Amino acid sequence: MRAILMVLQLVASVILIGSVLLQSGKSAGLSGAISGGAEQLFGKQARGYEAMLSKVTAIGAVLFIMIALALVAIQ
Repeated sequence: MRAILMVLQLVASVILIGSVLLQSGKSAGLSGAISGGAEQLFGKQARGYEAMLSKVTAIGAVLFIMIALALVAIQ
């Protein structure tokens, strides 16, 4: 049981690391500073690839935490 959870923890961590690294930054240099105020005021709607990466990151983080707690509980 512990070995299975450790393998799942490894998979969840790789998914989490990959999804975080594939996301684009919040600012795009000087042009991001100029248009950033409007995006903060009206909100930026994530679509397509960005939305999918955001969901994958959230699911990966939840899985990582749940598996980590399960591993601590069975220790």
